[in-house]
Amino acid sequence: MSVDTATVRRVARLARIKVSDDEAERMTHELNSILGFVEQLGEVDVEGVEPMTSVVSMSMRMREDVVTEGADPARVLANAPVSDQDFYTVPKVVE
Repeated sequence: MSVDTATVRRVARLARIKVSDDEAERMTHELNSILGFVEQLGEVDVEGVEPMTSVVSMSMRMREDVVTEGADPARVLANAPVSDQDFYTVPKVVE
């Protein structure tokens, strides 16, 4: 699998990224190198290899699932620039 410059320009346009002709050429070569490496990985024999999330055997640290009284709101909000009752107040970001 490989990509051409037209595909790179199309993807850039869809992502609304401005790409010059030189950048499109460079990105085409970089993407083809990445895709070539991914194809090489597909040739690796992984028969019998168990899926893993880490190369080091470890277990997740768990805490006891108990109901607590919660944090002290006054201490939590001590450094808040603006608060209302026991909540942070933040400026509206979506109209």
